[in-house]
Amino acid sequence: MHKIEFIGKTDMGRIRSNNEDIYLLDAQAAYCLVADGMGGAAAGEMASQIFAQTAADIFADCPPANEQELVERVQNSFLQANDRILEHVGAHPDHKGMGCTAELLAFTDTGFVIGHMGDSRTYRLRQGALKQLTKDHSLVQDQIDQGMITAEQARSHRMRNVILRAVGVRPSPALDTLRGPIFAGDLFLLCSDGLTDLVEDDRIVQVLLAEGDLAAKADQLVALANQAGGKDNITVVLAGVA
Repeated sequence: MHKIEFIGKTDMGRIRSNNEDIYLLDAQAAYCLVADGMGGAAAGEMASQIFAQTAADIFADCPPANEQELVERVQNSFLQANDRILEHVGAHPDHKGMGCTAELLAFTDTGFVIGHMGDSRTYRLRQGALKQLTKDHSLVQDQIDQGMITAEQARSHRMRNVILRAVGVRPSPALDTLRGPIFAGDLFLLCSDGLTDLVEDDRIVQVLLAEGDLAAKADQLVALANQAGGKDNITVVLAGVA
């Protein structure tokens, strides 16, 4: 049975006046999440909080009996949060447009399940190689897929913040669900785009491979994003498999 160590850090960045990101860690229930709010000030922050609280409610039950039940909990976290945000907007029309991108990573004794929506990301470092497990639901990613622009051009594209999927924006959104095995030494990174817009994957790998505990690595990743301008809220969650 693997032991999972979780650590998280969030930072307002150097430009924004509030933090619409949120993270949640639950070592006992073996899951973690990152949500990045959109919709402006209080509304975006509230969308992130609704997602985190919904996941906490769903995972508060007794441990899932098998991987399929875990997959269903991950999916229900997104779908119920989506409904709750839409209900909130229905009662508060001035919050129209609120929503959040979100990553939710949950573990069984031998594997992982990821739920993904938006342009926050989940990576896995295994045997020195970093792999982006999720694919951005963004306009620029679609243009990359179609060969219209390069990944490098996407980093400075004026439409790079246009999101095609998010929690709470429309009924019954499509959700990406991934699963796979875990091995001792695996390190998972969940992050908002406040990190990946400003820090290259090669630099992220260097930090994750360096000596030091998870808290120090999370601190350094946030510091790098701030040193590069800190244009957005920055949130990092690390989950290490022992």
